[in-house]
Amino acid sequence: MKSADVIIIGAGAAGAAMAWRLTQHGLNVLMLDAGPRYQPDRDYRLHTDDWEMAQFPYKAHSKGQYSFDIGASLSPEWENLRSWNLVAGPLNRTRVRAVAGSGYHHVRGIGGSTLHYTGEAHRLNPQAMNLYSRHGVGADWPVSYAELEPYYVIAENLIGVAGPDDQPFRWRSQPYPLPAHPFCKASRRIAATGPLLGMRWQANSRAALSKPFDGRPACNYCGNCGYGCPIGDKGSADVTFIRHALNSGRCLIAAETVATRLISDPGGRITGVNVIENQQTSKKLEAPIVVLAGGAVETPRLLLNSANREFNQGLANSNGQVGRNFMDSLIWVSTGMLDTSADSFQGLPADAICWDFNAPDAIPGVVGGCRFTSSTQEIGLTGPINYARRIVPGFGAALKAGIRNSLGHAVSVSSFGEMLPNPETRIDIDTKQTDAFGLPLARIRSRLTEMDLKRLRFMAQQCRRIIEATGAGRLVEEFGSYDHFSATHVFGSCRMGNDPKSSVVNACGRAHESSNLYIADASIFPSSGGGEAPSLTIQALALRIADLIASNAKDS
Repeated sequence: MKSADVIIIGAGAAGAAMAWRLTQHGLNVLMLDAGPRYQPDRDYRLHTDDWEMAQFPYKAHSKGQYSFDIGASLSPEWENLRSWNLVAGPLNRTRVRAVAGSGYHHVRGIGGSTLHYTGEAHRLNPQAMNLYSRHGVGADWPVSYAELEPYYVIAENLIGVAGPDDQPFRWRSQPYPLPAHPFCKASRRIAATGPLLGMRWQANSRAALSKPFDGRPACNYCGNCGYGCPIGDKGSADVTFIRHALNSGRCLIAAETVATRLISDPGGRITGVNVIENQQTSKKLEAPIVVLAGGAVETPRLLLNSANREFNQGLANSNGQVGRNFMDSLIWVSTGMLDTSADSFQGLPADAICWDFNAPDAIPGVVGGCRFTSSTQEIGLTGPINYARRIVPGFGAALKAGIRNSLGHAVSVSSFGEMLPNPETRIDIDTKQTDAFGLPLARIRSRLTEMDLKRLRFMAQQCRRIIEATGAGRLVEEFGSYDHFSATHVFGSCRMGNDPKSSVVNACGRAHESSNLYIADASIFPSSGGGEAPSLTIQALALRIADLIASNAKDS
């Protein structure tokens, strides 16, 4: 490959889609990622005896480091939103919100967090793109659904998304390329509650193949998408966009290459990217155009850590907006136990979904929507070890008997809900904590507002109603955002907008303060949507921005 026309920093959903589209336009791309490469048939261990303990096989350097400021006090007013399970009891025994696990659940590597995502492939509800003009909160998108719709089609057809004929609120110009997946036995039980509760359940749109497609096999319904897909039916970025970008001959990938600083001239134009290769070799890379695709935490961190004399608050940040307007998603999961087995360890995770409350005004008294999904496999209740850890108490022979009598009986429903931006929730840098290269860590600062908590309370109440309607005799586990920070979907820290005073990039994804710097990840989302998984919208945006970059390159 000749010298790069474009450097892309980040090889996840955004970077992968961007790289593929640019190569289709004949541009040469160098894509960097701080994490390693994965070989699905070698690295994912679903065939081994310890599959349930191993979970997703994180490698060296496949996780970033972060600090957190999430410790809001917990109030008795919201006590029924505390997390618990039958074995451990309360999961947070303090009176302060806690970090669950790593807090920010992501993967660094070639394919990014799509390597361990469930594979939901959602279009954003168009109503969620006009929150400010319709409801006076948040911000409007400077891009319309109609402008994104052709790019949704391109992404769905390259990935091989399987979905229903239509979904509420989202018009389509073309059908999904593959038919929807059938409900598993447990999801049929959940969907049967629909008439009782006045809820409409349908097949979820999934980046998992319902038929062989593009040289990849159909899903085998093992139920463990989040542990890494060894056969390649899940449409992660490495086996879709990146594979095709590499086949073009115009894309090079530099794994385990950490971008430490963007270099700019006094006018804001990016003149180079400082990187460290393989944890030791420093060098400077150059290209006419630089695209940030590191996600809503790492992208603002790099901009803030690139401060210089002319831009002493960080690059693209003279207005102080980098890191602001950060959003994650509200989550709630309720799990109950059926009297008979529903074989709930089998099937496609999150195969059933209800969009009834997805619109911004669908929940009474609250602005911001949510959705409901079957989730038994997604939360890891697919084997006996997690039953023993979480929902079947006892020891010795009694524990063994309890697991034998309950495996496959658990049924879970989850809800993902919108989070509106607020002044206390943002990304900044922690000057007291640094990584191995001495760079300040990103600090994730999160607070829930009263409106967020009202939305979360509705989500919890509705999940409990659904579980009760399935016939599950008792709840055995609940987990939610009130007493834990546990983020997989993050948005908004480099907002896209028309006004340079209140946004970081314009409607084309180009930084207001830099003529050759673009951002193409979820950090540019003005709103999070009503619980939609963001990967497909990230990819649609990246494809659109790639077309604009290519058009400008041809005109220059």
